[in-house]
Amino acid sequence: MKHQVIRTVDPEKAILIGVEPKNVPINTNDIYLDELEFLAYTAGAKSIKRFTQRLDHPNPKTYFGKGKIEEIAAYVKSNKIDCAIFDDELSPSQIRNLEEFISCKIIDRSSLILDIFAKNARTAQSRTQVELAQSEYLLPRLTRMWTHLQKQKGGIGMKGPGEKEIETDRRVIRDKIAKLKKDLAHIDNQSSTRRKNRESQFRVALVGYTNVGKSTLINRLAKSDVLAQDKLFATLDSTVRKVVFPPDPITYKPCIFLLSDTVGFIRKLPHQLIESFKSTLAEVIEADILLHVVDVSHSQFEEQMTTVSKTLAEIGASDKPVITIFNKIDQYYPLATSDDIFQDTTIYDIPTLKKTWMAKLNKNIVFISAKEDLNIEELKDLIRKNILKLR
Repeated sequence: MKHQVIRTVDPEKAILIGVEPKNVPINTNDIYLDELEFLAYTAGAKSIKRFTQRLDHPNPKTYFGKGKIEEIAAYVKSNKIDCAIFDDELSPSQIRNLEEFISCKIIDRSSLILDIFAKNARTAQSRTQVELAQSEYLLPRLTRMWTHLQKQKGGIGMKGPGEKEIETDRRVIRDKIAKLKKDLAHIDNQSSTRRKNRESQFRVALVGYTNVGKSTLINRLAKSDVLAQDKLFATLDSTVRKVVFPPDPITYKPCIFLLSDTVGFIRKLPHQLIESFKSTLAEVIEADILLHVVDVSHSQFEEQMTTVSKTLAEIGASDKPVITIFNKIDQYYPLATSDDIFQDTTIYDIPTLKKTWMAKLNKNIVFISAKEDLNIEELKDLIRKNILKLR
């Protein structure tokens, strides 16, 4: 009997590259590159080394200074690195210049996120949205794909065969974008019809930074089986579940609503994705209440909250009633400060958490752990009260 040989693909060896702005603390930049490393891991790459340079802003030609780029090029060559991943979106000219120095794939933050979205897209809607975003990202960067034709360029105006080939390819991409937009409009109309059929029902939407536990929470509240992984953007497609809470002890009426989970937000989310996914985010725009889930165990959760607020404003959903849910309290270790109300570094204590600045943000605050089923009943009571109030 022959045994089947299972071949595994080794992860690509990657280096991470990021500018350290002079007005940002160094430890903050380390956290930014931690996130970039998690993105690379999610995409299937293994981070080998990090390169940073303290600058006011990236060099418009080569991102870093010439000396640092030469150092990176030497490291890539001697260590057989597959790709260099940058923590910013690179311009077409920056990519072209970097490829002349560094002998490996050049990947910027936007293309990395687009690649993760493409891998995780499951439905026709999300696949079309991602393909549209990828095509719009690719269009201004086509020139670098035809550098092997540079010797064929003509004189004045350089309208040689190489340039004609580029124009042909641009036309193909533009035609593809037009078709994808038409296909997406058709899918959006179908989604809009489904949403209209649910207009009579109360709608609640989960929002938050990627990987904060939204899918775990919807599984807890709706007793469903939405995919929940410790990876970025594990959920792209809008998921809607019907939730029924037991009757209220005062009114004796059951609390019934539709709970939706959509794509998570992230720092420096490519604008092409925001535009392409606006139809999916319509679940957020049309919701009656937003549940803003925050990973309180993350060292930069306050900045993540700001990112979510900015994205909600960008899609026109900043005026919605919001319940802020500080999740993962079982992993929360408060920082020790001179005036800290915590007596030691032991993990969560809900009564103590309710005395912190977090609890004073507004009256709709709750501390939970969706994974460990901690304080979920208080969250349910808060949702029920807000629904009854709005009704």
